[in-house]
Amino acid sequence: MIKVGDRVKFMNDVGGGVVTKVLSKSMVHVENEDGFEIPTLVSELVVVNDDPVSTGKPSVEQFAAQAKPEKQIPEVEPAKSDNVIIEGNDEPNFQLAFVPENSQNPLDGTIRLYLINDSNFSVLYHFSEFKSNEYSSKEAGELEPNTKLWLDSISQVDIAELPEYFFQLIYFKEKSNRLEQPLEASVKVNAVKFYKSRSFASNEFFTEKAMVIKLNQSAMEKAVEALSPKELKKAAREKEPARKVKPVVEKTDLLEVDLHIHELIDDTAGLSNKEMLELQMNHFREKMEEAIKKQVKKVVFIHGLGNGTLKQELRRELSYKYKKYNFQDASFQEYGYGATLVILRK
Repeated sequence: MIKVGDRVKFMNDVGGGVVTKVLSKSMVHVENEDGFEIPTLVSELVVVNDDPVSTGKPSVEQFAAQAKPEKQIPEVEPAKSDNVIIEGNDEPNFQLAFVPENSQNPLDGTIRLYLINDSNFSVLYHFSEFKSNEYSSKEAGELEPNTKLWLDSISQVDIAELPEYFFQLIYFKEKSNRLEQPLEASVKVNAVKFYKSRSFASNEFFTEKAMVIKLNQSAMEKAVEALSPKELKKAAREKEPARKVKPVVEKTDLLEVDLHIHELIDDTAGLSNKEMLELQMNHFREKMEEAIKKQVKKVVFIHGLGNGTLKQELRRELSYKYKKYNFQDASFQEYGYGATLVILRK
């Protein structure tokens, strides 16, 4: 277990240093011999002095406990006799929460992941990630009634290749007149959501705003959540009495286009960076022509930060091929620094 103050060596590089900060279970800051702090994966470090420097700073587990904000439901308690039972909270309700350090700009800092047990059931859980056609177990254990559990933290560099999260839950009560069916749930979050401050809302579990996703959704809830805002409006209109309308040219105020490569293709294996960039630029051109044809007012192209290559190439082509249209950074509140707004008409 690596702690603040431990002297470590880099496994994949020369030299080493001292651990100065614990960012998450898997990431720490290491101050090297030159005085620079380097974010480093715990898996890439070897402790060379088992006796940490006496700094009074927390270990990884202590940091995890201290980093969690005050909430309406308590943190995990080890003693079973301390179970918190809430009257009327007898239906299973399990949720995954993404809690950013800064909800106004979620990518400015780490985002913590929590498993929430908002029920009077005890839960045996298994948490895993699915990536590159493989499941990787991350954590397993028991979650007491009406508690929450910090699972991990993700940073801005993780967002572009966020895995699909899987949960296997067996929930039960010490005394009950029925046995509950085990639950399997998966969560795949579109990276675009992390660029929008409105994706994070006030809730009953955290003092901060959070993106809270219910794991035991009904088929109807899943279907509604999968609908886009446009589809929801269409469904609402279909319930209204039929009325005659004049045919008009399809016009939209805003078109949002996600250019992240994992949104365009399922598998990037075998593709070079140049080939992936060309796929993204082809999609950009198609959407530009489509927006012009449909007389869209504005288009937001979400390209993320990365190394800036896609952003530079996109803006170069806007300046050359589409120079009649103005463009600028999209709303920082909505997209951070990761999107470009193109104005097609006033």
